[in-house]
Amino acid sequence: MTYTATATIDQGGVLTGWSDGARRLLGHEASSVVGRPAAELLADAPRSPGRAPAERQRWHGTVALRHRDGRSVELPLLAHRRTPADGPADWLVVCAAPPDPRQTGDVPLVEWAFAQSPLPLAVFDSDLRLVRANQRMERAVTLPETTMRGLSLPHIAPGAASDEIGRQMQLAVQTGEPREAAVRLGPELGRPTVLTPLKDAAGRVRAVCLTAPRRTQDSAARPRPQDPASRIAAPSAEPVAQDGAGADFTRTAQELADVAVPRLADFVAVDLLDSPMDPDGTGGPAPGSAVVLHRAAVRAVPDGGPVPTPGAGDGTTTAYQAGSPPVECLATGSSVLYDITDPAVAAWTETDPGAAWLRAYGTRSLMVVPLVAGDSRLGVALFGRHARPEPFGPEDLRLAEELTARTAAALHKARRTSWARTTTMALQRSLLPHTLPEQAALEVATRYLPAATRAGVGGDWFDVIPLSAARVALVVGDVVGHGIRASATMGRLRTAVRTLADVDLPADELLTHLDDLVLRLAADEGSAGPDSETAGGIGTTCLYAVYDPVVRRCTLARAGHPPPAVVTPDGAVRFLDVPAGPPLGLGGLPFEAVEAELPEGSLLALYTDGLLEARDHDIDEALDKMFAALARPATTLDSVCDRVLADLLSHRPDDDIALLIARTRALHEDRVASWDLDSDPAVVARARRDVSDQLAAWGLDDAAFVTELLVSELVTNAIRYGRPPVRLRLIHQDSTLVSEVHDASGTTPHMRRARVFDEGGRGLLLVAQLAERWGTRHDRVGKTVWAEQSLTGP
Repeated sequence: MTYTATATIDQGGVLTGWSDGARRLLGHEASSVVGRPAAELLADAPRSPGRAPAERQRWHGTVALRHRDGRSVELPLLAHRRTPADGPADWLVVCAAPPDPRQTGDVPLVEWAFAQSPLPLAVFDSDLRLVRANQRMERAVTLPETTMRGLSLPHIAPGAASDEIGRQMQLAVQTGEPREAAVRLGPELGRPTVLTPLKDAAGRVRAVCLTAPRRTQDSAARPRPQDPASRIAAPSAEPVAQDGAGADFTRTAQELADVAVPRLADFVAVDLLDSPMDPDGTGGPAPGSAVVLHRAAVRAVPDGGPVPTPGAGDGTTTAYQAGSPPVECLATGSSVLYDITDPAVAAWTETDPGAAWLRAYGTRSLMVVPLVAGDSRLGVALFGRHARPEPFGPEDLRLAEELTARTAAALHKARRTSWARTTTMALQRSLLPHTLPEQAALEVATRYLPAATRAGVGGDWFDVIPLSAARVALVVGDVVGHGIRASATMGRLRTAVRTLADVDLPADELLTHLDDLVLRLAADEGSAGPDSETAGGIGTTCLYAVYDPVVRRCTLARAGHPPPAVVTPDGAVRFLDVPAGPPLGLGGLPFEAVEAELPEGSLLALYTDGLLEARDHDIDEALDKMFAALARPATTLDSVCDRVLADLLSHRPDDDIALLIARTRALHEDRVASWDLDSDPAVVARARRDVSDQLAAWGLDDAAFVTELLVSELVTNAIRYGRPPVRLRLIHQDSTLVSEVHDASGTTPHMRRARVFDEGGRGLLLVAQLAERWGTRHDRVGKTVWAEQSLTGP
C-alpha cells in the first residue's frame, strides 16, 4: 500500500516535524529525530540536481537515507520551501513510500488516455496518487514523472489551486462523473482543469485523468469573425481562491494582462486604487486632482525592450498627475483611445514618471480603460502597441472594455469577499479568549485554526472558566454555518455559558438552559429567510466539563459534540464514555452528565469536528493519528497541540478547528481541611478555633482574622437558616484561600439591607466586603456557600 512520508526542516537544517509515514519508511520515532540535524539521516551526499540554495523554492532528487536498522535506503525526495506571512521559512519534504513502480494502475486505461489526449495530462489512481504524467505535464510543472509518481497533488504543487482540484478529483472518484475546477494549477497551464474518471469494463472508477489546456497562442482562442470579443478568452468573473485578498487581486489583474498580450496589445498594465474605507469602493477622484494607484499586473511582448517579468505585477505605487489620461479616465469613468501624438498624451509623457513606459517602449497607440463594477471605480487598465504598426481601433476598444468589465467584476467580488471575511475574523477573534485565566487545577493550551474556504469563518469556540472551590470548567462548541451571523451567535452562546457557569449549574442543567436559549434565538430570528435557523444556532454542538482537583474527578456532558479523549499517565489513550446528547436547539430532549476519575497528570483533549474531517483521510485514520499524537510524550502542552495539528492536517482545513488540551493537577490532602459540625450555635466558636489552628499550620496567620470572621458568618447562617448536616471546609491554593460551608437546605441566601434596630441581616454584607468573591452552588442535596480570599493582595 502506498503512503506518504513527510518531514519539515527549519532554515538551520534541524528537523521540526516527522510524520507517521516517515516513521514507517525509515523506522525512526519522531522523538528520536525531531530537534536534531536532518543531515544525520543522510547515508551519503544527495545526487543531482544538487543542494537547494536558499533562494530556490523547490528541490527534487534521489537521496540515500539511513534506516534505523543501519541500512541505506535510496528515495526520490521532493522539497518545497514555505515562507509563511507570520513566521520563519522552512522546508516541507515529501516522499511516496514505498516507491510505486509503473505497474501501478490499469496500464491500458493509462495508455488510451495518453494516446487520445493532445494536452498536458496526468493520471491519478483512486487514492488520488499520481500514476502517470506525460511530457507536456512534466514541462508544465517542471518536475519529472519519477519524482511525482505516488504523490498526491497537494504534495506535488502545494497551494489553494491544488486543494480545490483535489476536492473535485475526489468527487469525480465518488460520483463517476467528470468534474471541472475553475482554477489554474500552474503558470504554464490554463483553466478550467478537467477531471475525467477512467472506468473499467464493470463501470468502476479506477483512476482520474487530469487535463489542463496549455497556455499557448495556438490553443487559446477560437475566433468568430462576427463577434470580436470571441477572439480572446476573457478572464473569468470568478476570482481564484487564495488565502488573502491581495493574492486574489493580483491573480485576477494578471489574467487580464495575460489574455490581452500579444493578441490585443503589445503592453498591458493594470493599476488599482488602494482599498477604500467602505467595502463597495464607491467614488473616483475628483476632476483636477491627482491620484495614487499601485501596479497589480504588467505584461509585454518579448521584443528585446525593457520587458517586465511575465505573470507578475511589480507592486509599485504611482502618483498620477492631475489631467493625465489615467486620472481623467477614473474621474469620468469612460474609456479613451489615444494616438501617441495627442497633446494630452504628449504632456503626460513629458511630465509624469508614471508614463515612462511610453517612451521606453516607443508606444504608438494607447487605450486607457477604467475598471468599473457598478458604481465602483477600482482602477485603470493601460493598453499600448509598439511592436505592430497598426493603431488601436474602435473594435479594439470595445474588446478591451469587455475584458476589463469582467476583470472589474472579479476584483469587486474579491474585495467584498475579503471585507466580509476580515470583518468576520475580527469579530470572532474579539469574542474568543485572548489570554487564559489564572487557575491552579489544570495546565491548558489551546489552538484555533480558521477555515481556508470562501464560506468564511465559522462559529467554533473554546473557553476556560474558573469556578469555586478551585474547580475549573472547560468548554468547546461549534455553531453551524459560517460568516458574521455564526460568529455573533457564537459570542452570545459563549456569554451565556459563562453566565450559567458562574452560578455553578451542573453540567447537564447548563446544557438544558443553553438549549432553551438557542430555541429563543431561533425564534427571534423568525422565518424571514432560509438561514434563520442556522443563524439562531439550531444544530450547535457543545461539550462542557468541570474538573475538581480536590477529588480529581471530572464531570462532563455534551450536546451532539465529539467525545473528549483522555491520556492517562501510563500512556493509554481512550475516549471518555459521555452520552452524546442531542445538538442544541431541538428542545425537550434530556442531557446526561457523567463523572470520570482522572489521575494527576492526565491529558484531556477537547476539539471540534473540523479536526477529524480533513479531506485526505477517513475518520478512522484521523482517530488513529490523533491518539498516536496524544500518546507520544512531550515537554509542553503547546507541543502536543502543534503535533496533533501537524499529524492530522496536511493543508489548511475546510472547517474551523478549535483544540483545547489540558493536563490535570491535584490539590493534595495537606491543602484541604474539613470539619463536620453539629447544628448548634455553640459550635461557631469551636469552628473559629479550628480554623485559626489550621491557618497557623499552613503559615497563614496574617489571614486568620478575616477568615475567622467569614467562617463565623457562614457557619452561623447554615445553623440558623439551613438544615443539618453542616460541613465546613478550607481549601488553600497558592494565592487564594476558600472557606465554604455546606448544609442540606436548598434555600439560596441573599444579601438584604438591615435597618438600624434589626438584630440580623448584616452577615452576608460583611462576607461580601471581606471576601474577594463569594457565591452559592447547589449540589444534588443541599447547597454550599463559599467565600474566596486573595493571599497576595493588600
